[in-house]
Amino acid sequence: MNVDVVTGSAWIVWLALILVFGIVEIVTVQFLFVMLAAGSLAGLLVGAVGVPWWAQILVAAAVSLLLIFAVRPRLVRRLSRGGDPALSNVEALVGLTGIVTTDYAGNVGHVKLSNGEIWTARVPADRPLVEGERVIVAAIEGATAVVVPVEGTES
Repeated sequence: MNVDVVTGSAWIVWLALILVFGIVEIVTVQFLFVMLAAGSLAGLLVGAVGVPWWAQILVAAAVSLLLIFAVRPRLVRRLSRGGDPALSNVEALVGLTGIVTTDYAGNVGHVKLSNGEIWTARVPADRPLVEGERVIVAAIEGATAVVVPVEGTES
């Protein structure tokens, strides 16, 4: 293959790489492919001033690695700093209080949690709970809330 053809059409390869890396970054949002796209842009720019194709690849690799290891960690840390601290789903249920709605038959009963949901519940100890007694959710196991009684709150 003629080296002039490779050098003359290298800008097309760089543009294609920038486009592909940009699309992959939009899909993944990992801030990795944007760094590779920036390295490809650097390769394109040094190729525009007449640098040989092998040097373009070295510049693109160096810029990409520099950005991946120097800029990306700071960027990810800065953007994830403002994450929502609110618990959701099962994590939000642990620690909620509730009231026993049916006496325990065996070791399974029902509780109405402070968020209004009614859950099948079980007590890890052999202590029976009666209707109206207050409990706290200690854990969630599948569709069952593991509850412990709040001492001194029996109605």
